[in-house]
Amino acid sequence: MAATTRASVSQILRNKDDAGEEEDEPKKKSREDWRKAKELEEARKAGTAPAAVDETGKDINPHIPQYISSAPWYYGTSGPTLKHQRPQEDREAQFTKLDTFYNKGVDTTKVATKFRKGACENCGAMTHKKKDCLDRPRKIGAKYTNAGIAPDEFNQPNLNLSYDGKRDRWNGYDPSEHKAIIEEYQKIEEAKRELRAKKLEQDPTAVEDDDNAEEDEDKYVDEVDMPGTKVDSKQRITVRNLRIREDTAKYLRNLDPNSAYYDPKTRSMRDNPNPETAESDYTGENFVRFTGDTRAHAAAQLFAWEAHARGVDVHLLAEPTKLQVLQREYHDKFHKFKTQVKESVLEKYGGEEHLKVPPRELLLAQTEVFTQYNRDGTVANGPEKQLAKSKYEEDVLINNHTSVWGSYWRDGQWGYKCCHSFIKMSYCVGEAGKSVVLEVKDADTGKASSSSAVFKEPAEKKKDKKEKEKSSSSSSSSSSSSSSDSEPDHRSKTEKTSKKKKKRKSKKKRKKDKKELKKEEDKLKKALEAEERQQKHASYLLSVDERKRPYNSMYEAKAPTEEEMEAYRMKRQREEDPMSQFM
Repeated sequence: MAATTRASVSQILRNKDDAGEEEDEPKKKSREDWRKAKELEEARKAGTAPAAVDETGKDINPHIPQYISSAPWYYGTSGPTLKHQRPQEDREAQFTKLDTFYNKGVDTTKVATKFRKGACENCGAMTHKKKDCLDRPRKIGAKYTNAGIAPDEFNQPNLNLSYDGKRDRWNGYDPSEHKAIIEEYQKIEEAKRELRAKKLEQDPTAVEDDDNAEEDEDKYVDEVDMPGTKVDSKQRITVRNLRIREDTAKYLRNLDPNSAYYDPKTRSMRDNPNPETAESDYTGENFVRFTGDTRAHAAAQLFAWEAHARGVDVHLLAEPTKLQVLQREYHDKFHKFKTQVKESVLEKYGGEEHLKVPPRELLLAQTEVFTQYNRDGTVANGPEKQLAKSKYEEDVLINNHTSVWGSYWRDGQWGYKCCHSFIKMSYCVGEAGKSVVLEVKDADTGKASSSSAVFKEPAEKKKDKKEKEKSSSSSSSSSSSSSSDSEPDHRSKTEKTSKKKKKRKSKKKRKKDKKELKKEEDKLKKALEAEERQQKHASYLLSVDERKRPYNSMYEAKAPTEEEMEAYRMKRQREEDPMSQFM
């Protein structure tokens, strides 16, 4: 196709000056010229006319579109050309060529041996300063040691890349790097050839089988679908069958390494990860594979094998209907025979009433406890809430004890409440065991100080009985002497006896008061001793390591007596009292 010539304004003016003509408008093409240009274009496309030639003598493809072949009006062309579509030499000179790029690494060809003025004080290189140095900071820099001077970096060129050069992904690539990869693969291929030659010498058939296997593998590699994946050979897209994120991962069901094996590549676990549990929501993928009609098919196949071994000619695939009828007849006869055996055993030995029991679900579900509910579902009136027991045995009494071990606590020791025994697994002796002398370690000396916990009430009762007997004997002797006196002196005697009685009563009151005082003093002494023991034991516990202290969570809580309160007041520490240190 001949491109339409469009002259620039400057060219037109120049032509006017050369020709000396003045034209008002450029010459327009006539209808005939347009028709001839169209016919020439069709002939060039058909190949009957020669192609157009540009200013360099090269043919122009007639099938190039007009908007590409026609030059713009400001380009100033006088004939057909494609120069405006080719790289411009004046513009190409402005940009850097594609084969030039930034230099990498350092220049190891020139290494200085002495420190140079203006170089880096740390490593000795001339291309950077100390603040820009990327080497490890030396204790003494190269400026003072003149040793280990680093080579200079390359002076990088000032690149002025074009639009394409900036976006070229291979810009700066060194083809020699790829040569190392090619050499590595060549060595592997040579090693394979040597190995194949050795195998061929030993066994010629083995090498042929290996070659066939490799060919088959390469042939069908696009058609193979790995378990858990969907591969589309056309689009080359692999889609994983991912699990739902809310589901528990299979490998988290049992973290024991000796449990069911989990394959992370296919995300499969064939066996049950928790075989000891009867009910589980996941029992392995083999369990899912053998559900539904799979078991029925396996049972039918086993029945066909056993029937064929006993002389019955039947096959699962050849005669499936016949096999199904025979299997049904066999099961019916087997159940009838089983029920006959069961009835004969019950007739002979009895026990049929034990078989007529409601189902286990009804036995566990039914209850006669009345429970009343509110409208909102809460329990209004129902049975008492049962206390949950622990896994340990409770209320188990041994060795004649009426209480369990740990029901009694005193002075940091546990024991039995029934006999106050602090020895575990000891035999209970009842109330007599409460009078045993206790031994408690002193915090200061570490020796055992005996503190009598014996009840002294029986001994005091004995003393009271003896004094009563003495008083009764003295009263009887006085009455006998008074009866032996004469009658005239009856009044005087009665007066004397009344005085004697008053004296005796006053003596008895005094004795009683003394006894009561003595009892109170004894009780106070006991309370003081107990308070002193308790303080010593408390100080002993404070001195012991807290990990070795005994527990005191099951002691018996009761209100203190007056004697115990008085002993506490007497023995308590008064830190605010300045005279407490002299007491």
